[in-house]
Amino acid sequence: MSDELFEGDRIDVTVGEPAHGGHCVARIGGPHGQVVFVRHALPGERVTAVVTELHKGYLRADAVEIHEASPDRVAAPCAFAHPGGCGGCDLQHVAPAAQLAWKSAVVRSLLGRMGGLSSERIAELDIRVEPLPGGPLGWRSRVRYAVDAAGRPGLLQHRSHEVVPIDRCLIAHPELQKLDVTGRLWPDAAAVEVVASTGGDISVRPRPATTALLAPAEPVAPGALVPGGNGLPGEPAEAPADGPAEVTELAVGRKWQVPPDGFWQVHPAAADTLVGAVLELLQPAEGESSWDLYGGAGLFAAALAERTRGRVTVIESAPVGVTAARTNLADLNGVEVVAGRVDVALGRRRVTGPVDLVVLDPPRTGAGTKVVRAITTARPRAVAYVACDPAALSRDVQTFAAEGYKLAALKAYDCFPMTQHIECVALLVPGYQPPAEQVVSSNDAAGQ
Repeated sequence: MSDELFEGDRIDVTVGEPAHGGHCVARIGGPHGQVVFVRHALPGERVTAVVTELHKGYLRADAVEIHEASPDRVAAPCAFAHPGGCGGCDLQHVAPAAQLAWKSAVVRSLLGRMGGLSSERIAELDIRVEPLPGGPLGWRSRVRYAVDAAGRPGLLQHRSHEVVPIDRCLIAHPELQKLDVTGRLWPDAAAVEVVASTGGDISVRPRPATTALLAPAEPVAPGALVPGGNGLPGEPAEAPADGPAEVTELAVGRKWQVPPDGFWQVHPAAADTLVGAVLELLQPAEGESSWDLYGGAGLFAAALAERTRGRVTVIESAPVGVTAARTNLADLNGVEVVAGRVDVALGRRRVTGPVDLVVLDPPRTGAGTKVVRAITTARPRAVAYVACDPAALSRDVQTFAAEGYKLAALKAYDCFPMTQHIECVALLVPGYQPPAEQVVSSNDAAGQ
C-alpha cells in the first residue's frame, strides 16, 4: 500500500489504540492492512491525516482534520502544538485524565508485547500512571532551546532538526517563562539551556555552535527537550551567561549542588516521588548493602545509605555526575562512588556481589542483557528499576525473567505531562522459573 502513497498525501482513517511514541495506530485497507502511526489523534476518532513518512512496514502521519472527535479531545493550550509545529508535546490535545489513561494503556501493552507478561499478570499488577503535584503546565525545570540559522531560539519539529521559533514554552517552569531567552537573538549559539532549580537558582547557558548539543548516550528528542527523567547530561558546557556554576536542588531532606548541565530530574516533584517509590518497594533494612547503578548525583544512594547505614556503591560514567556524587555524598559513611560505565564496571568485577539491594536508573536505551545478568549473578534480594522508557524496561523485564527474577510490582508516574514520556519504578525479586522455551528465546535474542 505504501508504494501507492507519497509524503504529503491525505488519507482518511479511523484511529485505534495509543502506542508507544505519542501516536495512535490506524490501518489502511482493513484490519490487516497497512499500519499508520497517527499523531494529533485520539482512539476512536475518524480523521484525515497527512502522510509525513513512508517506511517498508508502516507509515507516519499527522491528523489535520477531525471528522468524529473523541470526548477526550481538548483545545491545545499552546499555539505551537499542532502538525508542523513544535514537537515537544505529544498530548496537548488530550484531556489530562485521558493522558493518564493513555499512558497506562501503553505501559500495559508494552509489558505484554515486549515483556512477555500474561494478560492475567498485567491485570494483577494494576498498573496506573499517577499524576505528580502541580498541573500539566509550568513543570519543566530544565529546557534546551535550539537556535536557528538566524539566531532565533525555539524548539524542534517532531522527528526533525527544523527549529520552530516560539515566544514561550508553556510546560516550562514559570521562572523560565519570565526570562528573555525567547525574546532575543543568539547569533553565536547553537542552543540555549535554561534551569530553574528547586533551590531557587536560575541558570542560562548558551551552547556555542562548535559544542555538541547532546551527549552521545542521550538521543535528541522532539522539541529539543531532553527526554527521560534526568536533566541535561553531557560534557561540561561553557561558563553560564547568567547564573551560578552549580545550582541547588532540594530532595530527600538534603541540599544538592549540581552543575546546570548535570544529571537531575526535570519535574520539581519527581526526585522525591521516585525515591519514595524505591524505598516503598525495596523496604531497605538496617545493615543491608546496596548498589546504585547509573547513579548520577547519588540521589538514591543517599536515601539507601540513610535507611540501611550499610555499604552503598554508586556507579556513574559521566564525569560531571561522578564529581557531583562525591561532593554531595561526602558526609555519608560507607558510600563509594565508582567512575565508569555500569556494564564495564560490573563486567570487569570492579564491583562484585553479593549485594542485598540494587537500584538502577539507566538511560532510555535500558540496562541491556550484560548488566541484567551481572545484577542477577550478584543475587540481590530485591531490585528497583527506575525507567524513563517503558519499552526498554519491558525488554529488560523479560531478561530478568529469563534469569529467575519476576516483576513483583510496578509504579508509574506522569513526570512529563503533555508529552508521551512516562517514568516507571519496577520491583524485581528472585523466585521466577521461566518456561524452557522462554529461556531459549531469551538466550537466542541475547546472542544476536
